[in-house]
Amino acid sequence: MNALILAIMSLAGFLLAYRFYATFLAEKIFALNPDAETPAHRFEDGVDHVPTLKSILFGHHFASIAGAAPIVGPAIGVIWGWVPAFLWVVFGTIFLGAVHDFGALVVSLRHQGKSIGELTEDIIGTRARNLFLLIMFFLLLVVIAVFALVIALMLNWYPVTVIPIACEMILAIGVGYLIYRTKIGVLIPTIIAVVIMYITIYIGVLYPIELPETFLGSGLTTWIYIILLYSFIASVLPVWLLLQPRDHINAHELFIGMGLMYLGS
Repeated sequence: MNALILAIMSLAGFLLAYRFYATFLAEKIFALNPDAETPAHRFEDGVDHVPTLKSILFGHHFASIAGAAPIVGPAIGVIWGWVPAFLWVVFGTIFLGAVHDFGALVVSLRHQGKSIGELTEDIIGTRARNLFLLIMFFLLLVVIAVFALVIALMLNWYPVTVIPIACEMILAIGVGYLIYRTKIGVLIPTIIAVVIMYITIYIGVLYPIELPETFLGSGLTTWIYIILLYSFIASVLPVWLLLQPRDHINAHELFIGMGLMYLGS
């Protein structure tokens, strides 16, 4: 089947799901109140609770939802043809991934922005909380290990990606500062960041960076340590300073990339 037809069918499915299914969930299942005060406003502290623009929040969640299942699942499914991958992406997003994230966010919003571990204690008890947090710890450990290895392999196999990825972290911090600490707004920093990102992609092609063997081990092993260090730094920095603007930039790169792919189809 022509790729453009699949793309149109996917977009049509997502638009219909957003218009009807998401509305049903918001109004009938979760009974959302648009006037309700969110924890970001109620507990605003400039670090963990920060009111966020819709455009930033959309980009943040759009990039974040592309985790192991949405990426690895279709990649494995395509082994048996395009149909399993297509069904995984479209129906999996509409009826599983998006609903799960939507529900988790709503539940957290209605309980002072607490995590699922804290909610478990409130709803069930302390023992359940401790067991659930232990399970979450090992699950996240597995996810981090897999992603560290996958990204390290990518950086090792494709050294042209090193400069763009490194520059994006610096750009993200600059964009986060401009958006949240100045009155410049979101449009100009976004446009500048996306343009610079595409320039860095070209620079990365001209000057690929390959890590030699170091005291930590091979280049692959060194990349794993660097990625784990980055993960720690990203987890302790305020979300508005790195993670949100990074995903905001990523989302716009993905939008442009998908648009070009559709045009190419």
